[in-house]
Amino acid sequence: MSDDLSALHEAVVTCRRCPRLVAWREEVALEKRASFAHEDYWGRPVPGFGDSDARLLVVGLAPAAHGANRTGRMFTGDRSGDWLYRALNRAGFASQPRSTGKDDGLTLSDAFITAAVRCAPPGNKPAPAERDACRSFLEEELDLLVNVRVVVALGKFAFDQVWRILRDRGEPLPRPKLSFAHGAEQAVRPGMTLLASFHPSQQNTFTGTLTEEMFDEIWARARVLLTPPAPPIRP
Repeated sequence: MSDDLSALHEAVVTCRRCPRLVAWREEVALEKRASFAHEDYWGRPVPGFGDSDARLLVVGLAPAAHGANRTGRMFTGDRSGDWLYRALNRAGFASQPRSTGKDDGLTLSDAFITAAVRCAPPGNKPAPAERDACRSFLEEELDLLVNVRVVVALGKFAFDQVWRILRDRGEPLPRPKLSFAHGAEQAVRPGMTLLASFHPSQQNTFTGTLTEEMFDEIWARARVLLTPPAPPIRP
């Protein structure tokens, strides 16, 4: 990890900007879920992680109370993460199909995973002010990950936040705004594309709203977008 990303990592994990989220994440870490009663919970904001040279940036909503808020790594230790890492492994972005903790050996190749909000929110619903307070962390990641060419937003919350940031930076986005839908795609500028996916939450996966085939199509599309065109054949 670069020095700048390491500094951002430290800024994230020590953040106490949102009193409601600070209280909730620490309460969950103390009370714990019975099945994890023997574990020490992370109980702090969760930084992004992955390949600092990544061309693929994956943006989720926020850490799960008993997932990343427990393990300290995005999408690790919960059902959503099980879906995500299986899919990323099949697509060649993750070294293994499951992530259980920060030291489980999983590495990402050409991918970086982060979230719009870094603390576990009650009911998985951050308030608008909490979303805005966390925005600078995602903006700094976008600045530091200079090779990013595809941003995959998991869920409408993440999609809308990425759109706001890009719009406010003066990127040539259409008006009216592209509606969120699974597979929705927007060219941001030459060399960068925003791609939308349903979030791999239990609400979506248990109901069949999101299937593994649908999820795989997102990562296959990301691969296509990351593949440079073949040079023209000279006569």
